[in-house]
Amino acid sequence: MSETIIQNKSDVQPDWVRLVQQKVEGLRYGVVQLVVHDGRVTQIERTEKTRLGPAGREPAAD
Repeated sequence: MSETIIQNKSDVQPDWVRLVQQKVEGLRYGVVQLVVHDGRVTQIERTEKTRLGPAGREPAAD
């Protein structure tokens, strides 16, 4: 006898959600931006910034 598993719509993450999670991981300073066209995410942009400490010697501490 085979079992059919029905998942709630909220249990299934769209591919773009996983991509956003990947873009955010490891990002210390920056922006993750979503571009939406006709109600769908069509593009994900990640801009990462490197912050320098005094006189540009070392990265600033959190």
